[in-house]
Amino acid sequence: MSTAEPVRHVDDAERRARLVVRHRLVPHTRTDDVVAVADDLVALHSTDPVTVYLSAAARMHTPTLEAVSAALYDDRTLLRHHAMRRTLWVFGHRHAALAHHAATVDVAAVQRRDLMTQLGAAGIADPPAWFDDAARSVLALLTERGPTTAREIGTALPELSGTAVQIGPGSYPAHTRVLLILGFEGRVLRARPTGTWINGQYRWAAAGNWLPGGLGEPVDRRTAAAGLARAYLRAFGPATRDDLRWWAGWTVATTKAALADVGAVPVSLDGGGTGRLLPDDVDPVDDPGPSVALLPGLDPTTMGWKARDWYLGPEAAALLFDRNGNGGPAIWVDGRIAGSWVQRPDGTIATRLCSRGTAAGTDSGTAPGADPGPAVLAGIDAAAQRIRELLGDVRFSVRYPAPVQKELLGR
Repeated sequence: MSTAEPVRHVDDAERRARLVVRHRLVPHTRTDDVVAVADDLVALHSTDPVTVYLSAAARMHTPTLEAVSAALYDDRTLLRHHAMRRTLWVFGHRHAALAHHAATVDVAAVQRRDLMTQLGAAGIADPPAWFDDAARSVLALLTERGPTTAREIGTALPELSGTAVQIGPGSYPAHTRVLLILGFEGRVLRARPTGTWINGQYRWAAAGNWLPGGLGEPVDRRTAAAGLARAYLRAFGPATRDDLRWWAGWTVATTKAALADVGAVPVSLDGGGTGRLLPDDVDPVDDPGPSVALLPGLDPTTMGWKARDWYLGPEAAALLFDRNGNGGPAIWVDGRIAGSWVQRPDGTIATRLCSRGTAAGTDSGTAPGADPGPAVLAGIDAAAQRIRELLGDVRFSVRYPAPVQKELLGR
């Protein structure tokens, strides 16, 4: 990594201006191209399947659930895959390949090693040979049948499902662990969910059948890491070295090498830190104008940096983040997290700004806050109404709710 002096100072206001433009939170940056949305954020969090749809919808001119489903399951221009920090993501093709070779292959190696130990403990004499035979059986079945659920695979391959592996206090049919490893290795991919779009259980497909060429040709790990770092800095820069290391789940050595390989340029930040920008992205940016967005839990913008004080005050952090660091649904105003929101059982979108302890729904025509101004209140109401219209009769639960959710639900 370069030891050069910072080329200039980027204050928090400019960081927020960059954020709202790069992350398409300003109205004039919205697009109905959901692949462009995912690419501009590097990837969409998919631990909670609702996040994928609502993250994309918040950045669309005309949000529809069908556009996201079509990209995932019809056109297959978006792929669901485990990658950074063993998190499940949705990627465009190029970033999926980079993330796989820069991050997932290391996770896959650890997971495979763990499974070999578990199979040995289950009495399998030659775990590697057993796994290779099991993988061939699973892939042959998926090639013949097409997308298939784990339950259906277990029924069709009782010699695998009849073997149990112990993981902590739980016991799991071996075929489910085989599927998991094949998924990490990119040999199978998650296809349509077994239920509606809010369901997190997926059918499995042989990678080459689901997408010709699967995740593509192997890429050198260092080259892939540089490509992933470049995409991250384009979307999230200026970011500190620790931000990138945390986001990618890399070691310090891998992070340093990736930043050096992309020629990252140091800039000073408010608070005394050093951020990095791409060498072609160091010029100051213009004021993008006002922006209001309601983003779902685990949205990539909320979860994109390790150090968040430049867009997240302590009150907002206490309302929004659980003890494990998972961010719940967030109200973003001009590049800052200003509050939280939730869908109530009647479909109303209830909102809560940080500076006042009351909640309101879109039907009330008001929103809480400490003198946020009529334009901001109107923007929050409009964003909430967009979500309500998008969801219609669908009701969902947040997988990692914000601590303020009970208050918002009126419990």
